[in-house]
Amino acid sequence: MRIARYTTGDDPSFGIVQEKDGTEYVYGITGDPLYTEIRPSGKRHPLADVRLLAPVIPRSKVVCVGKNYAAHAAEMGTEVPEQALYFLKPNTAVIGPDEPIVLPAYSTEVSLEAELAVVIQRMAKDVDAEQASGVILGYTCANDLTARDAQRAENQWFRAKAFDTSCPLGPWIETDVDPSALAIGSTVDGDLAQDGTTADMLRGVPELVAEISRVTTLLPGDVILTGTPAGVRSVGADSVIDVTIEGVGTLTNPVVRR
Repeated sequence: MRIARYTTGDDPSFGIVQEKDGTEYVYGITGDPLYTEIRPSGKRHPLADVRLLAPVIPRSKVVCVGKNYAAHAAEMGTEVPEQALYFLKPNTAVIGPDEPIVLPAYSTEVSLEAELAVVIQRMAKDVDAEQASGVILGYTCANDLTARDAQRAENQWFRAKAFDTSCPLGPWIETDVDPSALAIGSTVDGDLAQDGTTADMLRGVPELVAEISRVTTLLPGDVILTGTPAGVRSVGADSVIDVTIEGVGTLTNPVVRR
């Protein structure tokens, strides 16, 4: 099931994206699927006629995992950390499909990072890996934009990772996919940048959810970014980034500088 958050010009709504007779539609649902049972609202719109929004705006936090692919750690010139490397992005970093990524004025070297994002549905504290699937709503595409020059200049990554528009999410939440071995990649203006698989994660989704829940309570709507495969590259203004994950979809965002 693909759960989308969308607008037709009115207040944001949630819906289920399904194909019928060769056309994709958004079938409206009542309420917020994080908190209420999914029930049809009776509204239906062709997908092409709506504007998709970020499928979730985290109420609390985006927890990110650094260097969770060995090849990415190697291309950054670093070793794989013995202990998982975690950092946070604020919800003000989140944007949706087709919204512009605004390069921060203090950086001249911003990189893309295609990532599988996990959307949490239920409060989770000290869960075991075997219980992780019970607290997950589904998965979406993410782009962990990073100001590399700021990252190199400081010991902490807030300036590098937390700037506004640095966390595109979308196009929807896919609830019926196995995250263990999905093709994941990115392109810039159609040119291939990353081409990997989630099978290469050093820590898989269940392990990450369990370990993070021992550090901090995960709340409904929280998002976990699970790391990026090798191939990260800098992006410039007027380019377009696509992040594609098998079984989930493609997230597209233009890049601008103001």
